[in-house]
Amino acid sequence: MANFTYSQHIMQFSLLTTWSRQIVTFITVCAVFTAGVPIEKPRPTAPQWTTHNMSLWEDVVLLSSDSDHQPLLMINQTGVYTAPDIEKMENETLRKFHILKANYTKYFYDTDGGKNKEDSRSSRAALPGFVDKALQLLNLNQVVGEVETSVMSKMSCTACKAGAGLLQHYIKHGKTRDDIVKITYQFCTSFKLQTPRVCEGITELFSGEVVYVLQRINIGPEEICSFVIGDACGDVYNPTHEWDVVFPPVPKPTPNEIKILKEPVPQFKVLHLSDTHFDPYYEEGTNADCNEPLCCRLTNGPAVSPQNRAGRWGDYRKCDTPKRTIDNMLQHIVSTHTDIDYIIWTGDLPAHDIWNQTKEENLSILKETVAQLLKMFPGIPIFPALGNHEAVPVNSFPPSSLVNKPEYAIDWLYSELDTQWRRWLPGSVSRTIKRGAFYSVLVRPGFRIISLNMNYCNNKNWWLLMNSTDPVKELQWFIYELQNAEFNGEKVHVLGHIPPGHPDCLKVWSRNYYAIISRYESTITAQFFGHTHFDEFELFYDTQDLGRPVSIAYVGPSVTPYYDLNPGYRIYYVDGDREHSTRAVLDHETWVMNLKEANLYDYPIWQKLYSTQAAYSLPSLRPEDWDVFVNNLAEDQTLFDLYYKHYWKNSPTRPACDAECKKRMICDLRSGRSHDRKILCQEIESRIDAGSRISWSAWLYNGFTASMSVIMSIPRYTYQIPKYLLGYTR
Repeated sequence: MANFTYSQHIMQFSLLTTWSRQIVTFITVCAVFTAGVPIEKPRPTAPQWTTHNMSLWEDVVLLSSDSDHQPLLMINQTGVYTAPDIEKMENETLRKFHILKANYTKYFYDTDGGKNKEDSRSSRAALPGFVDKALQLLNLNQVVGEVETSVMSKMSCTACKAGAGLLQHYIKHGKTRDDIVKITYQFCTSFKLQTPRVCEGITELFSGEVVYVLQRINIGPEEICSFVIGDACGDVYNPTHEWDVVFPPVPKPTPNEIKILKEPVPQFKVLHLSDTHFDPYYEEGTNADCNEPLCCRLTNGPAVSPQNRAGRWGDYRKCDTPKRTIDNMLQHIVSTHTDIDYIIWTGDLPAHDIWNQTKEENLSILKETVAQLLKMFPGIPIFPALGNHEAVPVNSFPPSSLVNKPEYAIDWLYSELDTQWRRWLPGSVSRTIKRGAFYSVLVRPGFRIISLNMNYCNNKNWWLLMNSTDPVKELQWFIYELQNAEFNGEKVHVLGHIPPGHPDCLKVWSRNYYAIISRYESTITAQFFGHTHFDEFELFYDTQDLGRPVSIAYVGPSVTPYYDLNPGYRIYYVDGDREHSTRAVLDHETWVMNLKEANLYDYPIWQKLYSTQAAYSLPSLRPEDWDVFVNNLAEDQTLFDLYYKHYWKNSPTRPACDAECKKRMICDLRSGRSHDRKILCQEIESRIDAGSRISWSAWLYNGFTASMSVIMSIPRYTYQIPKYLLGYTR
């Protein structure tokens, strides 16, 4: 096992001893959000590297390490390529990078100064009969479920367009924020989408920012819903949300074949924690089957039957993690895995009660979690990434250039992250953490970790409707860091929260990220994400040859059982310190606690669910090995059943998986690029279809939702139906 120390040349670390149903409800009620930009449509020509583009690199380089610190690793001034023209371009690039590091203030003064210039309740019984029928056809509860799981149909698209159009109509005709809060609350309570207190909390917490954004955009319901929902809402081309990152004029190195290791090599042992969702108000014996998005709390009342009692160690229903379970897990890890080299921690700390969260409470959970990790893992480096639940409201991460009201700024969170994260990270990362909650650190000579803020790809982050073009220049900075890593022969691991191929990631952002991974495939040797709560992964392919896999993103399991899951964590074994180390993941294990048995016997046992290589008979964990595995899943039902068991962390409450479920899951594994299933999954889905038939019910449902989409696309129906539903007939 590697002795994890740092040389004097490297910056030393200073060490001390859901997206949930509530936001879904608001989205359903307001239907402001509910899609991607088609990559098949023509796009503006990508920017070329010219002297006019040097200002872009000037902005980006100023986000790198502070000028009063020694650089983490000096740029290699030796040309890599032998052709005279290539060497000339590379030397010029290096010279520009070196010059631009001289000043670190201009970008922040420019961007910081450049702010944007610019009770009666309707009863369902009182509705006309045909309106009540329309409501049944729209099936808002189905929409709520679809948005919650990010598995969308045309039904969600229809609801989105109707609600977005209505909201924009109200704003255009002078309705105030208070008016919209009242209307939204009436809708939510009248149709019992949530309890009155959840409806009130959601509308109060989210309405201000929603109205602020809708007042400042010039796109209609079609564009809004296509931008947020993706494929299920059509490919509506929107040039205002179409952009490409710029790559330096350095040719891509020819990828070297990764050989299967024949002999044992030094390894790093890495712990991956994700999605703890600690609930300080979890109470054993309370109602676990409530009618709210988060249960197992005193406010849900006592259980009406033994079957509905919240368990001592957690619950499979919509309940988050009690403190005793987190404490027990960490104690188990400390005693079982005594040789951990470092920890990756991919976000989502607060519980799913987003209708009544406050900034103060979320910061308290952040501080408490950091203090606990410091106590349990003294001297062990921890590399964090930001989740979407840390913000208040959830998913709200406005770039500083888009807001001119202090109450909407995100500084309160980023400043505290800087303070807390730097318990493990060097001071040189402070600038980028405060700017956008991302950073780059050299872990070992030749080995770098880059942590990204994936909330700038989050399609539930409504601020991106105003301007989605590479918020805070994060991706352009990412390219800069990777290019420097390539020059210096470093290998890079990438951390984040939302997986880039997940439907929650904007299509245009995901497409650019995918291109970056393809370009730097020889530098990026692993990616790590969370967010989904499941045990899974995503594959990336060469943008010039979609048959050639180039990278793998590991999606770690959640600590929270929310919902229908066992708590879990991951252990990775990474190629360690040796000559020509690949820094690739050599194997990984998933450990789980059987929640049913823990509650039954009041004795939690954490056990290894599986080791990847052994469970799936993989020769190694190279991208090409995972590609073969994914293709085998389509043909081998026994293998798929095993993967499905691991995906659900061996939960006894996991649902059955039919042919449509199987297609979706296998496609998810191939989709490192979001909202692009037609290109990435068509062939493998057709093979699955060959072994099954689409049922009559699925055929009828697909035809019905298509018909509803046509009806709701007619503007007068789009605007009138929601007004009838709310009891307004004029």
